[in-house]
Amino acid sequence: MDLQLQNKVAVVTGGSKGIGLATTRTLHAEGVRVVVASRKTTPELDALVGANLIHAPVDLMDPEAPAQVVHRAVDAFGRLDILVNNAGGPPPGVKLPRFSFLAPSDADWQAMFEYNLFSVVRAVRAAIPLMLERGGGAIVNISSGHARRPATMNVDYGAAKAGMNNLTKALSEEFGPQGIRVNTVSPGPVRTAWWTEEGGAADILAAKMGTDRDAVMDNAAPEMMNLITGRLVDPQEIADVVALLASPRSASTTGADFVVDAGWLKEL
Repeated sequence: MDLQLQNKVAVVTGGSKGIGLATTRTLHAEGVRVVVASRKTTPELDALVGANLIHAPVDLMDPEAPAQVVHRAVDAFGRLDILVNNAGGPPPGVKLPRFSFLAPSDADWQAMFEYNLFSVVRAVRAAIPLMLERGGGAIVNISSGHARRPATMNVDYGAAKAGMNNLTKALSEEFGPQGIRVNTVSPGPVRTAWWTEEGGAADILAAKMGTDRDAVMDNAAPEMMNLITGRLVDPQEIADVVALLASPRSASTTGADFVVDAGWLKEL
C-alpha cells in the first residue's frame, strides 16, 4: 500500500534506538525527509544519515531544544508535515521500574514530566504554527498503556502519559478543523533498551525475582503482565502504526489512541 508519504518532512524525537529508530527507518523508507532528535547517535542511526535524514543532537530536557529541532526541519527541508513525539520513558540517568508511589521524589516527578510531557508540549507549540501555514499536518504522540491502566509501579510515568493522552484529545479538538490530525499510539512492554540494557527494567525485575534478564523478557514479564501474544512487542510493530497515522491514508483518524500492547490492556 502506498502511504503517500514521498517527500513529506518529519521530526522524530528519541529516534536513535528502539521505537524511534524503527519509526525513523520506516518513514525514511517511505520517502520521508526526516530530522531525528536524540542526545546521542548510534551506529544504526548513522547508517541512515544522508541527504534526506539529519541527526539533531539535543537534550530534550532543555526547554529550548524541542523548538530548535522543529525549526531545524524547516531550515533543512523547507517545511514540516509530521511530528512524532517518541522520546520518553526513563529520563536520562534514571532506571525504572520504581515499585511504589513513595519511591519518586519531587525532583523525580519533575524530571519525569519534563521528559515525557513538557518536551511534547514544547515541540507541538513550535510545530503547529508551521503546519497551519501549510494547511495541515500529522502529529503522533507515543504514549503508553500505563496512561489507561494505573498501577503502583512507575506511578509518575503513568501520570505523565495520561497527561499526554488528554493533551492529544484537546489538540485534536482545537486544530483538527484546521487540518492537523493528532493521535496517540500506546505501546505495552516493548523490547527496547528500557528492558534490554544493563541495569534496565529486565535486570531490576530479575533481581527481585531471583532470575536472569533473558528469562524476565522471554517468560516472566509476559506471564506477569498476562500478554495475550506471550511475548514483548517488537519496535517495528509500533513504527508501522505510526507510519499509517502519519499518512494521508489516515485522513479521518484524529483524537484516537491506538493500542499496540500484545493484549495487555483488557478494558473496553
